[in-house]
Amino acid sequence: MTTETEHPARFWRRLDDGRIECDLCPRECRLRDGQRGFCFVRMRQGDQLVLTTYGRSSGFCIDPIEKKPLNHFYPGSSVLSFGTAGCNLGCKFCQNWDISKAREMDRLMDRAMPDDVARAAVELGCRSVAFTYNDPVIFTEYAVDVAAACHERGVQAVAVTAGYINPEGRRDLFGAMDAANVDLKGFTDDFYRRITGARLQPVLDTLTYLRHETSVWLEITTLLIPGHNDSDEELRAMFRWVLDELGPDVPHHVTAFHPDWRMRDVPPTPRATLVRARQIALEEGLHFVYTGNVRDPAGEVTACAQCGAALIERDWYAIHAYRLTADGRCPRCGTALPGRFAAEADDFGPRRIPVVLGR
Repeated sequence: MTTETEHPARFWRRLDDGRIECDLCPRECRLRDGQRGFCFVRMRQGDQLVLTTYGRSSGFCIDPIEKKPLNHFYPGSSVLSFGTAGCNLGCKFCQNWDISKAREMDRLMDRAMPDDVARAAVELGCRSVAFTYNDPVIFTEYAVDVAAACHERGVQAVAVTAGYINPEGRRDLFGAMDAANVDLKGFTDDFYRRITGARLQPVLDTLTYLRHETSVWLEITTLLIPGHNDSDEELRAMFRWVLDELGPDVPHHVTAFHPDWRMRDVPPTPRATLVRARQIALEEGLHFVYTGNVRDPAGEVTACAQCGAALIERDWYAIHAYRLTADGRCPRCGTALPGRFAAEADDFGPRRIPVVLGR
């Protein structure tokens, strides 16, 4: 019998040997009664698979949308951000390890049923809700239900994800999303296997799916880790793939690593590394490349890909100038800026506001 937070899961099948296989992500964990998957939150209970964190959150916060990061999705707007617990990757550098690696979170989590989240977003004046802090892939059923409740109230849904998901789950999760930022953590299978415990190809498959088979607004983030995924050769290969497979208009964020979790012996990413990576991306033909987690004014500006005019100027998530026409075009040359834009930028600014939903 399931409890309120133990919700029947989808994406599984029974095997001939009596085990149940979770088919949501490429790990395809095979479970006997009482066992949990790698993510820890999908568990076999009797003859079914359940999601143990449905309707619970590790905390809510109102953020600027640029912090997700999404620079071309209603700039300056506020987003109600939350996550649950667990993860289906094992990144040694995880910046949210206290949430993603959690094993005893149920008693600490706020109650947050889908309608509660959507109602709170409206009451708090948030244009969107973001599934973040840990990966929404592992709580797809919950994320889809929250997104549906949000859409009923005119609120957008955003996934911040590593994109490590199988095709069936991919269709369901992203079919409910309006925007996604996908972490492309590196560009070699060796890096993915050693540092994240996963594989590269499923992430590339998610990116091409989002770009070519959905209307989801897509942006990419790559956290650059000194000595691991920041060589010129790897960066050029990655940016060339993005250009060839996704096109030049998908915004790409290169962000700075800081020592955490199991990589505390690696130094922080120098600002010069991000500046160099951005320059390589621009040389390879990408139109919109941003730097993150460092002070770099040039890496925060959104410029017109046709004439180079500065269209959106930022400073640490604050919008300082917004020079788009009402229909999202460059006022100088008339070129449309790819993304989702309002006639005027919102002015939420760089604040971060923790909030508590009703328990």
